[in-house]
Amino acid sequence: MIGLFVRWLILTAAIISASYLLDGIQVSGFFAAFWAAAILGILNAFFRPLLILLTLPINILTLGLFTLVINGLLLMMVSGVISGFNVLGFWSAVFGSLIISAVSWLLSSFINERGRVGYIDLKRRGGGRWE
Repeated sequence: MIGLFVRWLILTAAIISASYLLDGIQVSGFFAAFWAAAILGILNAFFRPLLILLTLPINILTLGLFTLVINGLLLMMVSGVISGFNVLGFWSAVFGSLIISAVSWLLSSFINERGRVGYIDLKRRGGGRWE
C-alpha cells in the first residue's frame, strides 16, 4: 500500500515539474497536482489500455507514436475534471505527457515494489564477471 502512495507522490512531482517546464500547463497548488495525479492514474489504469487496443492499427502505422497523442488526450481529460489543473492546448498536453512520463519513469526506477528506495548489489565473480 505504501508503494502505491509513493508512486502517487512521484506522479504528483512529475505533474508539478511539467507545469514548471511548460507554459501550457498550469497547476494552482500541490493539492491540485495531487488530485490530478490520482485521476490520471485511474485513467491510465482503466481507459489507456482500451484506447491503445482500439487505436492499434494507427499505432502500428505510426510505430507507437500515436501513444503520445493518447497520453495527451488523457491529460486534457484530467484538466477538464480538476479545477486547479489546466492544460491550454493539444501540443502542451502532448509535450506535458512526455515530460510527465519521463520524470515519473526516472523517479519510479529508484523505488521497489514496497515503496522503498532500492539498489542492486553487484559482486565481482571469477573470470571478471559481475553478478
